Amino acid sequence: MLKVVIVEDEDLVRRGIVLAVDWNSMDCVVVGEAQNGEEGLEVIRRHSPDLVITDVKMPRMDGVEMIRRLKEEGCQAAFVILTAHSDFAFAHSALRLGVSDYLLKPFQDRELVEAVNTVREKLLPPPPLPGGELLRPNLEKGAKSKYVEEAIRYITQHYPEDLTVGRVAQHLGLSEGYLSRVFKKETDDTFMSYLTNYRIRAAMELLRDPCLKIYEVADQVGYTDNAYFSTLFKKTVGVTPSEYQDRCR
Repeated sequence: MLKVVIVEDEDLVRRGIVLAVDWNSMDCVVVGEAQNGEEGLEVIRRHSPDLVITDVKMPRMDGVEMIRRLKEEGCQAAFVILTAHSDFAFAHSALRLGVSDYLLKPFQDRELVEAVNTVREKLLPPPPLPGGELLRPNLEKGAKSKYVEEAIRYITQHYPEDLTVGRVAQHLGLSEGYLSRVFKKETDDTFMSYLTNYRIRAAMELLRDPCLKIYEVADQVGYTDNAYFSTLFKKTVGVTPSEYQDRCR
């Protein structure tokens, strides 16, 4: 979850940002607020946020000076600045400091949400693709592990098909119940959960091709119901297949 600090001298605007936005839905939490750049420095140093949303024109210390000092101290937070049309030349100094985005006042809540989501996508990389550590079960050596290894090998070769634990168990000459138990014991995951995880990561690889349609990707990884595939994908990855494909362009 990303930590966010809001620095804004206008109480109404600041409280509106804190209360009107559904931060939790964006996997964010507001950890601090400040009324000017001086307070902002202390709050940001104390909380080490991932994202700072700040006005540029404030009393005591403006947002540009605050950002400059934080950058000199090695602060790695992303910054989104708030500015009025009349202050845009002033805000240009902040843009040169490498801020992530800016919003012109008055702005709509959806504009802020879009700016935060853009920063969030840059700060939170997509999950590993197939072949990464998440797809390697924690196997122990012994007679039972060979069945789990063979089951996983079968999954990698047949995951686009109508695959069930019963089909794999029959292929291995085992009972369905036995394979389910040993698979869960040695991978800390159920057979179907592992299969879903593998299919979704295979889909992530395919979605890197902008020419492929979502329904084509779904079909290639074993899902004939595109809506069901999209639901599973978002639950696993955090974004829809189309959103993920856009990010990979």
